[in-house]
Amino acid sequence: MNDEQLLRYSRHLLLEEIDVLGQEKLLASHVLVIGCGGLGSAAAPYLVAAGIGKITLIDHDQVELTNLQRQIMYSQDSVGKSKALSAKTFLETLNPNIQIHAIAAKAEQALLDELLPSVDIVLDCTDNFSTRQFINACCVAHQTPLVSGSALGFDGQLTVFDPRQSSSPCYACIFSPEEQFEEVNCSSMGIFSPLVGIIGAMQAAQCLQLLIGFGAPLVGRLLLWNARSTQIDEIKLSRNPDCPVCGKAH
Repeated sequence: MNDEQLLRYSRHLLLEEIDVLGQEKLLASHVLVIGCGGLGSAAAPYLVAAGIGKITLIDHDQVELTNLQRQIMYSQDSVGKSKALSAKTFLETLNPNIQIHAIAAKAEQALLDELLPSVDIVLDCTDNFSTRQFINACCVAHQTPLVSGSALGFDGQLTVFDPRQSSSPCYACIFSPEEQFEEVNCSSMGIFSPLVGIIGAMQAAQCLQLLIGFGAPLVGRLLLWNARSTQIDEIKLSRNPDCPVCGKAH
């Protein structure tokens, strides 16, 4: 690290769990953030501020006026513009020394197969069940850790799937891709503005923990946040040996 970096990240360097070695790991890392909505708007700025060396953003949507209630990377002037490209512009003002690659497209098979070999961790900040299943399958295939967050109404969820660990479940172990779920979204159910900030920031925290290698990330544990009661619950998760994605037969 140069003198400017030593000063910029000095509060990290004072933490024994991070120190110079941990910060250098962050600077050498590549993180993929899929979804630049509410969760991504909270997670990406913390990753950039913390010094992740390279961040790739994927989102095919444009900013809408209704997004501004919670998606803090955007302003009134962003309405109608690409979320991914607008996010890149915002993030570059936070830390101009970080490489930020914005892809204004859907996260499709060919794209993820091209990106994941060079990615250290994926953050799933999407809000669609089928997309989550697809991202999970790609991460299992490429043995890439996945930090999964979700938020709707007043309820948030957070967990980590790490296919490098034999005991870690994957998303399909918990939510079978063969089941039919009724899709719900913010436009029909509503969402408490700070909730996505809380879950998204925790996604960033899990990502930093995994990259540096300290503490106990949420592998095999599902954290539930209830914003009505400010209550946190935790559910233990187990790998499904018959999982159609990560099971023995696959």
